[in-house]
Amino acid sequence: MKKLLLVTSSLIALGAAAAPAVAADLAARPYTKAPPMIAAVYDWTGFYIGANGGWGSSRNSWDAGFPFGPEGSHDATGGTVGGQVGYRWQAGTFVFGLEAQGNWADLSGSNVSQAFPAFRNHTNVDAFGLFTGQVGYAVNNVLLYVKGGAAVTSNTYRVNNVVGGALAGVTGDDTRWGGTIGAGLEYAFAPNWSVGVEYNHLFMQDRTYTFTTPGGAFFGTDRIRQDVDLVTARINYRFGGPVIAKY
Repeated sequence: MKKLLLVTSSLIALGAAAAPAVAADLAARPYTKAPPMIAAVYDWTGFYIGANGGWGSSRNSWDAGFPFGPEGSHDATGGTVGGQVGYRWQAGTFVFGLEAQGNWADLSGSNVSQAFPAFRNHTNVDAFGLFTGQVGYAVNNVLLYVKGGAAVTSNTYRVNNVVGGALAGVTGDDTRWGGTIGAGLEYAFAPNWSVGVEYNHLFMQDRTYTFTTPGGAFFGTDRIRQDVDLVTARINYRFGGPVIAKY
């Protein structure tokens, strides 16, 4: 029994002495590099449809036919609401797009004629449309862009008597074409939803109109120059792919 205990003690002591040497001979634990971080990148590519609303101001300068000359200018201001549809495609950080926008408007204003003080000239912008191309720069889910293209406005011009306000002359509904430039900022707050704000300036140049009395008789002519400034808030839904991962 004593011999068995002596042998067992000797083996334990030998194992304890050999353990550090064995541990030293073991290979170091391999280091595993942490996986790279994945950044979510918003993709602006796809068709989209949306709504907008805001404020507009139209500057209108009237000039009576020869030999009477300028009749003065006025701002036709008011609200607007409408919608837009378009397509964007993204190449790196640049975004290109095409868009059509149509809005109802209620921009109205007037001034007393400088050439004929007995009359007041009125302008109403009832609707407008924009057909534009876009070039933008994307910082993930934030898009800055400029735009430009064609513009069309629907207008009514009329002349009223200063005393009593009776209608003296009117053009009827008029559609005129011009150009537009603008800029916008858009923020994507969900995979397919974005909100933004946009400014547009419309160059509608000038055009000569014939006014008739309520009975249909000739009343006079005026050459009217028009520009429009618009500020709108927008919301869009994009029919596109999900946010992509970028390593």
